[in-house]
Formats: sequence, C-alpha cells, structure tokens
Amino acid sequence: METSTFVYDGDCAFCTACAEFIERRIPTTARVVPWQFADLDALGLTTAECEEAVQWVGADGSRAAGPDAIARLLAASGPLWRVAGAGLRFPPARAAAWPVYRWVARNRHRLPGGTAACSLPQEARERLYGPAGRPTTGA
Repeated sequence: METSTFVYDGDCAFCTACAEFIERRIPTTARVVPWQFADLDALGLTTAECEEAVQWVGADGSRAAGPDAIARLLAASGPLWRVAGAGLRFPPARAAAWPVYRWVARNRHRLPGGTAACSLPQEARERLYGPAGRPTTGA
C-alpha cells in the first residue's frame, strides 16, 4: 500500500464531523475515508473492527485502532500535530485515552453533530435506513 489510511464511521454524523475537521485542519498525507466506502478486504479490516473504533492502516501495513489510530494519524501530520500524536502515545496519556475513547464511542449520538443513527450497529442501520442510508419504505 502506498498511502496510509484512516478509516471512520461515515454513517455517524459526529464521526463525519471529526473527519471533516481532520481534512480541513490537519495536514496529513493519509487518506481519510468512511469504512462504508473503503475496500476493507484490501485494508485487512473487518466490518466489526470498523464498527468498534476508528482504524489506521499504515503504508507499511501497520495497524492501530481507537486512540492509537488517532495518534498514528497525528504522527503522520504537520509538526504541531506530531507533538500531539507523541503526547497521545505517552503511556499515561495512552492509558487514559482508551476509557475516554470508549465513552465517546458509546455516547457519540449525544455529542454535537451526533444523531440517533450514530448509536446503532451497521446491521440495524441498514435494516432501518437501507444500504444507501435512506429510510426504507414499509412496502
């Protein structure tokens, strides 16, 4: 793989808002892509992994999830962001980051930009909204 990839949940408004922030404010060479539009097989990822946490697949094949993926994304960015990424990898910060990440993931539907769909697993979202993300008709 020639480019690193950061994978997020494109069905979640909160996650999408965060990805848009990354694209606007964090200079990185990594691709930032919703898992629903990524070639998960080529990336070596599963739907379950992507539903659980953001994912990082490095150009070198390295992988990380959750706050570790965020740290890798920041490490592959501009100088100021690299410092933040290094801080997130510092053992005490990393130990605190996982519980915070899990809390955010569980409550993302309550956070700014979040919607009720953010709290549903992919299977339930597709049942309610269809694979294209539009509500299914009761026909």
